[in-house]
Amino acid sequence: MPGRGPRPSRARTPRPSRVFAYGAAAGLAVDLLVGDPRRGHPVAAFGRAAGAVERVLWRDDRGRGALHTAVCAGGTVALGALAARTLRGSRAASVALTAASVWAVVGGTTLGREARAIGGALAAGDLEVARERMPHLVGRDPQALDGPAMARAVVESVAENTSDAVVGALFWGAVAGVPGLLGFRAVNTLDAMVGHRSPRYRRFGWASARLDDLAGWPGARLTAVLTTVAGGNPRGAAKAWREDAGRHPSPNAGPVEASFAGALGVRLGGTLSYGGRIEHRPVLNGTGRAVEVTDIDRAVRLSRRVTWLTLAACVGGRTIACALRKRRNV
Repeated sequence: MPGRGPRPSRARTPRPSRVFAYGAAAGLAVDLLVGDPRRGHPVAAFGRAAGAVERVLWRDDRGRGALHTAVCAGGTVALGALAARTLRGSRAASVALTAASVWAVVGGTTLGREARAIGGALAAGDLEVARERMPHLVGRDPQALDGPAMARAVVESVAENTSDAVVGALFWGAVAGVPGLLGFRAVNTLDAMVGHRSPRYRRFGWASARLDDLAGWPGARLTAVLTTVAGGNPRGAAKAWREDAGRHPSPNAGPVEASFAGALGVRLGGTLSYGGRIEHRPVLNGTGRAVEVTDIDRAVRLSRRVTWLTLAACVGGRTIACALRKRRNV
């Protein structure tokens, strides 16, 4: 009876769901421990590169702006896809790449630190220190804000950045892996750079702003859902989201800020100043009380709970999707 020869060896491809689960958890853990680096942050490097591309392409024209968005965001997605493809044969390398990408694109820990630093200055009555730190977190004119207005601005920024800096990135990471993580952060950064309605960027930044609205849509709704679950006042959060989100000028900030307002039991919105321009925004959760300094810490803790719930939801969703795909291919 002839003996059996050795079976041919086959390289095992790492399961995408496990790679994302391990990498995302590790990346969030690193962010929790060290936060963002003071120098050499990958997002800052992308910003410098995008600025260089802008200097070459800028015209007061939507088409040139769309090209700028395609080059910067598309190039980032392509680099992420190339890196993931190169390392896909090794589970350890793939997990490490995912972890590094998550750490690079999320900013929950630094968001909380900056918010609490401003809250500490406000609690101590040092409005000048609070105003000095405000530009690290919000784009409003700090000199136009008193203590209560700064507290409200910080809570609104924590809410919006929970979606932009954490939930949206993890959502697209669950959908598209490393290219999704990096692509979302690239789009979000471009919107912050050129997506505002200044004379220079009203046309050139149009494509970046619209793409950011599109990319941020699912993450904003997921943030609102998880805020309703984690906030301690699900009825109030759901009511504010349902009644007030559509009144906000931003299609994505509206659900997030309204659900945070309802969950915390406070009023958000009202008059603000950007670059010397006064805006009168609708009040969100008008039956709530005025924001107090102590609400900053409450908002940060809510943001942290939403972060970990997002990790669980995205890992679970990706695992289920991979299992269903595998069953269809059997």
